[in-house]
Amino acid sequence: MEELELKQPAVYILANESGSCLYIGVTSNLKARIWQHKNSSVDGFSKRYNIDRLVYYELYLDITDAIKREKQMKKWKREWKESLIAETNLSWADLYDTL
Repeated sequence: MEELELKQPAVYILANESGSCLYIGVTSNLKARIWQHKNSSVDGFSKRYNIDRLVYYELYLDITDAIKREKQMKKWKREWKESLIAETNLSWADLYDTL
């Protein structure tokens, strides 16, 4: 019997190696989605700019709340995003292995 995959809505912020580019996304399976970014299986902005370091995430109970938060964060100034990341991840370490 296959193991059921648990759905956990999340908003996440990825950064490239230098931290010069940020990407905000939403997903129902954070670990799987970040794996896709790390393995360049997602075409688009994050692949083009090698944005694959998970530097921030928020978990939600409902996907509609996560989508609402993602849209809100995408409108933020960069300095607000940087402050949010620094609140929990001052060194901007890759959090993928802690999932």
